Amino acid sequence: MTMPSNESPTTIGADAATPYVLTHQAEHIRWLTLNRPEQRNPLSSGMIEALSIAIAEANVDPQVRVVVLASSGPVFSAGHDLREMSPRVGETDEERGARVRQILEDCARMMLAIVHSPKAVIASVQGTATAAGCQLVSACDLALASEDAHFCTPGVNIGTFCTTPLVGIGRNIHRKHAMAMALTGDMVSAADAVQFGLINEAIPAEGLHSAVEQLAQRIASRSAQAIRGGKETFYRQIDMPLEQAFDFATDAMLMGLLSSDAGEGTRAFLDKRKPEWLSLIHISEPTRHESGSRMPSCA
Repeated sequence: MTMPSNESPTTIGADAATPYVLTHQAEHIRWLTLNRPEQRNPLSSGMIEALSIAIAEANVDPQVRVVVLASSGPVFSAGHDLREMSPRVGETDEERGARVRQILEDCARMMLAIVHSPKAVIASVQGTATAAGCQLVSACDLALASEDAHFCTPGVNIGTFCTTPLVGIGRNIHRKHAMAMALTGDMVSAADAVQFGLINEAIPAEGLHSAVEQLAQRIASRSAQAIRGGKETFYRQIDMPLEQAFDFATDAMLMGLLSSDAGEGTRAFLDKRKPEWLSLIHISEPTRHESGSRMPSCA
């Protein structure tokens, strides 16, 4: 994985020699790169912690308008670390169950942090994404992948089932496709993943980085205020009954039309000039989620 520029990235997790996550800021785009290529970038407890910290930092940074999740090496993410999930010497079933539950709960919180992020989050998938790695792709708002990338939920192949990955995958694609992936454990091509709705586009490998960067730059040029409110509203209304969804979206649309960025955007359109959007740090209107309403589990 080539970094977006020649600047040195910062690191999160482990030590400076072997960071779990590389972070890099290119204008208003925060790149987060999983950095365990030799282990196929598993979502171990260490990786989950490092990603959670990186996402939380990006979420509150007013200079960040788009987050890109990428990976180093040939595999995007192989999912949970099976060695970490295995029994330890002298560990009781109850102790193992508590330990593994903690990993799964921490992973779910990380996925929800992506869904709840006020920033647009893009997955840049250069290689295979399996199990929880596929779930990570599904949690992102958008996903572009290399044409030779593959996706699968292979739990059934080792005597278990990818139940938590299906929470996110089943909200991205038709349930028949989701169940076919889960029941067979077979690999799905990038072309099929586009058709299913798991990713937006399959790109020739040599053009993936450029395509992701261009998409991120387009989104970063839009109103951060509108994206924050619009993203939250979309994920909340999508599972509501139709009438309730219209009521909810109408309230959100009204708030959007009355916002300061909508006023600036309208003036800029009429004046035939580029709008000067507010930074997120200047936004004072609370979102519904911040005021106490509960968002659905969409990760």
